[in-house]
Amino acid sequence: MDTVTLQRNFDGYVNTPILWCDAPVYGLKPYVLGSYPIEHHIIPTGKNLRLGKLVEQFVFHQMAADPSCTILAENIQIQDDKLTIGELDALLMTDAGPVHLEIIYKFYLYAPDEGDSELAHWIGPNRKDALVQKLTKLKEKQLPLLYHPKTQPLLKKLGLIASDIQQQVLFKAQLFLPLHFKGDAFSQLNLECVNGFYSTSADLAQFKADQFYIPSKLDWIMDPDDTVTWLDYEDFMVEVMVWLHEHRSPLCWLKTGTNFKKFFVVWW
Repeated sequence: MDTVTLQRNFDGYVNTPILWCDAPVYGLKPYVLGSYPIEHHIIPTGKNLRLGKLVEQFVFHQMAADPSCTILAENIQIQDDKLTIGELDALLMTDAGPVHLEIIYKFYLYAPDEGDSELAHWIGPNRKDALVQKLTKLKEKQLPLLYHPKTQPLLKKLGLIASDIQQQVLFKAQLFLPLHFKGDAFSQLNLECVNGFYSTSADLAQFKADQFYIPSKLDWIMDPDDTVTWLDYEDFMVEVMVWLHEHRSPLCWLKTGTNFKKFFVVWW
């Protein structure tokens, strides 16, 4: 990833709100990053990073500018002999004491007919994951890892006691509503996370006069701008159908005049 693209993704990450702000959701307390000037020059370590690992590096880069927070350890694999039990994303020392932090960045679509609760309506673009599924994994698998017997030697080495450590999640997300959706989609989550719409390919004919772009998945975080090579409707639909035939829902950009919007085209 070149430095310009990396910077645009970092800016997109910074601009993405956390999924909930105040009252815990699913019993999970949100971690709120401080607002401090950030040195924008960032160089990722490693090659061929997955989106989740790229986001983790963005978080650690942002935390480095926060004088109230010190990263004690990051990406800590907990092992039982040669078997990896799991990984702690980060252990921090903050002004409020030690924190075990889990970092998540997701894209969810609101499916009114899915599930029987507000949180259960949010699913992944390919229906392979869901918000409730992720929250359950955090609560039942990832956070309890702090208390596993194999984690305690690491904590002791850092001078920490598990019972003294707060557990919080930095959960950022981009949310997408159905095209022409009317109504109240949620009250527990942060409305500012809504970043566009989703539709089937058949619904896109109304945008024939507009322009389109399909970023690579690693660039889904970034905000749309006019520095890309835009496609007209016909060429865009040819590319989209390749994705849909493979049961993959691409994230796309829409340019209408001087306005930009993100959207997913779903295969289901």
